[in-house]
Amino acid sequence: GNPAITIAGDFASDAEIEKIEESLGLNDPLSARYLSYLGSVVRGDLGRSFFSDQPVLGELRERLPATMELVFLSLIVAAVVGLFLGVLGAYYRGRKVDKATRGTVTLFQSIPDFLMALLLIFFLFYLWSVAPAPVGRLGFSGVSVEPITGFLLVDTLVAGDLNAFVLAGQHLLLPVLSLGIVYAAYFGKTARSTMATALDSTQVEFARACGLSEWKVVYYAFLQARTPILTYGAILFGALIGGAAIIETIFSWPGAGSWALTAILSLDVPVIQGFILAAGFVTITVFLLLDVLILLLDPRVRI
Repeated sequence: GNPAITIAGDFASDAEIEKIEESLGLNDPLSARYLSYLGSVVRGDLGRSFFSDQPVLGELRERLPATMELVFLSLIVAAVVGLFLGVLGAYYRGRKVDKATRGTVTLFQSIPDFLMALLLIFFLFYLWSVAPAPVGRLGFSGVSVEPITGFLLVDTLVAGDLNAFVLAGQHLLLPVLSLGIVYAAYFGKTARSTMATALDSTQVEFARACGLSEWKVVYYAFLQARTPILTYGAILFGALIGGAAIIETIFSWPGAGSWALTAILSLDVPVIQGFILAAGFVTITVFLLLDVLILLLDPRVRI
């Protein structure tokens, strides 16, 4: 589509559209626009939004921490729940516990994250009133916190405002559970397959022959299976950055995902480009840190 038409409106004249195209530089050759954009990116300039006329980099700095906080906490929930189900299923594989955990994992994987969000809102907020209204990071409380890092839980602790910290945690509950429960299925499947292989290994047989407790045996098996689990966790992290957009929209979360989704619907090209670059940079950084972590945990990969 043409962003100029979106900005001008459906009833704008051709002259008005051409004027907007000229002001945005849309009439320039594609190669010139591409080289100009690359030069701006090198200088740290991601352009300005077509609609708000605000610097994209500034809006990204303001919104990205909200998304990252949501993604980090959701990944922790997904890892805890998924690893518990996967390890339990692998240890009791072929028995009723294994069938129950596999059924739970299949159920989690079958529910889209937006449907999970609506179900949690209906039950936890509407019916049981154990969660606050799904409206932003602090709701309509009127509480304000000076942004320092952008991570609200961290900023409330730095400010020493315990009430704001609890309020922020309560508003994180529903969106974190919406993503964490759904993505726990992927952790569960990976953990079960890798742990089942590890529990059948000769190392585990030797550990049992030495008379070690079952807790120790499972622990050593998990150490053997941790590398693929960590790798899959990094892959899910990248998926969560984009996958959080719909959840942010449902919960009126002022993050980068909902911001980018709005930009896509309105053809705000500079915002879309800025979000893609930021998401790619964060994902590559996480993969790099993962490689370093695996190198430290498993010396065999140095060979």
